[in-house]
Amino acid sequence: MIRRKQGSLLLASFLLGSAMLTACGGGKSGDGTKAEGTDAGQDDPNGTANLVVYSNSGDSEDSWNERFGNAIKKKFPNYNIKYIQKTKEFGMKELITSGETIDIYWDSIGGFASGLLDNGLQYDMTELAKKHKVDLSKVEKTVADSVKLIDKDKLYGIPVFNNNMVMYYNKDIFDKFGEPYPKDGMTWSEATELARKLTRFDTKQYIGYSSSETHMLMMNQLSIPFVDQATQKANIASNPAWKTFFDTVFAGPAKAQGYDEYMKAHGNKLPYRNEFLKDREVAMFSWLSSITFVFPDDFKSMNWDEVALPTFDDKPGIGSQAYPTYFAVTSQSKQKDQAMNVIAYLLSDEVQTGLSKMGVMPVLDNDAIKKVFGQDSAFKDKNLKAAFYNKFAPIPYKSRYDSMLLTPYAKAAPQVVLTGDYNTIFRSTEEDTNKKIEEAKAAGN
Repeated sequence: MIRRKQGSLLLASFLLGSAMLTACGGGKSGDGTKAEGTDAGQDDPNGTANLVVYSNSGDSEDSWNERFGNAIKKKFPNYNIKYIQKTKEFGMKELITSGETIDIYWDSIGGFASGLLDNGLQYDMTELAKKHKVDLSKVEKTVADSVKLIDKDKLYGIPVFNNNMVMYYNKDIFDKFGEPYPKDGMTWSEATELARKLTRFDTKQYIGYSSSETHMLMMNQLSIPFVDQATQKANIASNPAWKTFFDTVFAGPAKAQGYDEYMKAHGNKLPYRNEFLKDREVAMFSWLSSITFVFPDDFKSMNWDEVALPTFDDKPGIGSQAYPTYFAVTSQSKQKDQAMNVIAYLLSDEVQTGLSKMGVMPVLDNDAIKKVFGQDSAFKDKNLKAAFYNKFAPIPYKSRYDSMLLTPYAKAAPQVVLTGDYNTIFRSTEEDTNKKIEEAKAAGN
């Protein structure tokens, strides 16, 4: 799963002759690389294949099997799927250096482009997608459109599942202070006022509201890009929308009496996971709609529920951006048809319905599939459909440098909350992150 530290399909038309050349093994991808493994007959789903799957997400093999692996094995019993989990000691570069071939790479939108492009794994799947009848017009529009943000002319990833932000709340804290539970459709003004009432001292300090800064930033409701597309530079100081965002979602709820003292007692940081799940001192916490998959035991032991993410007063009904996870056939793969068989299956109604029942947000814009969301989840009695209450904010330009800017941008949040000095902190953050971008460019990334 995604942790704290962590682009409508443009199918180009192509000549039948090109397709025939590819089928005979003489075709090339849109990158100029030979399209190996696309010989006629190799896409037979009843044939055999040995496929290696890798993600920079660090998801465990159990998590992979629960959501995808078991279904793939049942559908393609003659395919041998080897899932390799990223660890601190063994990541993408070590895997590639070892000589292992990665057939399918998957990751969330935040790290997908850098993981693919920085390691030369990108492969234009336009022809493969057409051959295997992958129809992205069935995918939720902002998610489908996001594919083009990586490269407007090439198809480097297929969205398979989605994510967004919701607001969780600890019912016991609300009961303790006699305040009404939050509800779907709240604005940030309303949520901030409710948070103020719940930031109070009673044998210990309670905090009304906090959030996962990294996820709030990556999926920000104002659709602000981390990097200016024209200049390829960081924009936290040069784009005034960032100040509006920080002031509303981070600084606003923290203006309540006692909040800054609490932060100072906790390492000058905004309250985060442990303060919400374990210490249970935070009443409301905005986080990924899928986060219960990561910490099921903690949620099972808490008296909680969830509501839709509060909205900006001037943007009613607009929640966070969608945060899709893409699957890609890599340039390394010599079994591209078989790999695309797997990915196409993951986008089928069958698999998408199964994911939805588990409580994994599907990417297909299908009301029947959304309707069964979470019905087989351990938390089916919760307001899980809050994840669908708001519309998705448009997904802005995503650069290959976003992942290296995320942590510095997030670190700016508690600093501006405690000092109020947006100008100095934002300017310093922008200067530092632009240096990182220049260093990455100089290194050839």
